Amino acid sequence: MPVAANSIKFGTDGWRGVIGDDFTFERLALVAPIAAQVLFNTYNKEVNSRTIIVGYDRRFMAEEFARKVVDVVSAAGFDVLLSETYAPTPAFSWAAKEKNALGALVITASHNPGKYLGLKVKSAFGGSAPPELTKEIEGLLSDELPPASTPGKIETFNAWESYCEALKGKVNIAKIRDAMETGKLTVFADVMHGAAAGGLAMLLGNEVKEINSNRDPLFGGGAPEPLPKYLSELFEVMLLHRASNPASLSVGLVFDGDCDRIAAVDGASNFLSSQVLIPILIDHLTLRRGFTGEVVKTVSGSDLMPRVAALHHLSVFETPVGYKYIADRMLAAEVLLGGEESGGIGYGSHIPERDALLSALYVLEAIVESGLDLGDYYRHLQSSTGFSSAYDRIDLPLASMSVRSRLLQQLQTQPLTEIAGLAVIDCQTIDGYKFRLADNSWLMIRFSGTEPVLRLYCEAPTLQQVHHTLTWAKQWAE
Repeated sequence: MPVAANSIKFGTDGWRGVIGDDFTFERLALVAPIAAQVLFNTYNKEVNSRTIIVGYDRRFMAEEFARKVVDVVSAAGFDVLLSETYAPTPAFSWAAKEKNALGALVITASHNPGKYLGLKVKSAFGGSAPPELTKEIEGLLSDELPPASTPGKIETFNAWESYCEALKGKVNIAKIRDAMETGKLTVFADVMHGAAAGGLAMLLGNEVKEINSNRDPLFGGGAPEPLPKYLSELFEVMLLHRASNPASLSVGLVFDGDCDRIAAVDGASNFLSSQVLIPILIDHLTLRRGFTGEVVKTVSGSDLMPRVAALHHLSVFETPVGYKYIADRMLAAEVLLGGEESGGIGYGSHIPERDALLSALYVLEAIVESGLDLGDYYRHLQSSTGFSSAYDRIDLPLASMSVRSRLLQQLQTQPLTEIAGLAVIDCQTIDGYKFRLADNSWLMIRFSGTEPVLRLYCEAPTLQQVHHTLTWAKQWAE
């Protein structure tokens, strides 16, 4: 079996590994042509094409790894469209659909720290490859594809142009720009040294105040993940702005490394995850845009989402964690939006793919058309639904995969009946174990599929109770 192919595993969105250890040119050269062949086998009858889109983000040596993908995929007989520069992952998903390609192979490790790189496989329909497709890729890794008698042709393209034009047509760009130009709204964007850099300016003009725009493969010593611990500069900049402009609206938008996940900061410098943004977007898109359709949420999504959906008489569909499950549902039903707690949000009016730049535009449109600060909008929805809560999550490293196995067996054979002093009244197992407690709060215990990490999620009436429950869960695991 070449280059330890059996250790190459696709997670919830792609294959990732440490550069030079798990993620190497040799291993990528094995995976990429097989991924292209599986995309061909799956979608050729539908699109009648042999073209593969190849893109990349701003990570260390991303361009060089993308070039390796181009070489091996074209050698296998596929035509390749290579991006001229970095771009958001959703721009490559859009290109796959818009250019009638078999799919896209994107070099990115998303929100992971700088030592990681990876490969995302995108389908012809413009979304993440479904689980059965990535399983098929894994199953074929023991076979090396022979080179084609005639290599495919290689061309380059600008991934930003068509993508930005598509996004501009989905929101009231003129109204957002006017609010910015007249000083009614100030927009900060923390692109976290990633692929969102320059994106909002292309869409809205140079009024956007972008920070962390420079390419830094070490991401300032952190990770390009939209979490409060990485956003100290944005918080500081927005507090200073608020002190000198107390009456104007302001918002901070945060993008992960490959620009498919989003978070925000309100005018008072409060961090707002997608647990907050998704309810706001549901309300805005139904109330002001007249959109309809199902709301798709992952099992880890806030209870506020179905409550806001109920205000607008929308049905809710729940999936396991991972946007590919949301994409599957978006292909099967009429969907308003689909979102996950980690920041990925996609729309039925677009492609079945999470898209942080489109989400940013819809958030800005919601602020401009409602006249509300995002924090005030959130409190308005809490009042309208009669529901308020706090949320947090811990990723807990485990000593080994054997510890993971022991904890999993314990959950299966010794079900929890009480958590942090509260009785368990229900347990969902569509992805991990989600325990509903007597006060209607919940704790979710979920294991990483590829590493010894335990993910703990909790929503409860107060932040104090959230932390109390998460501390209990951490002690249980240890």
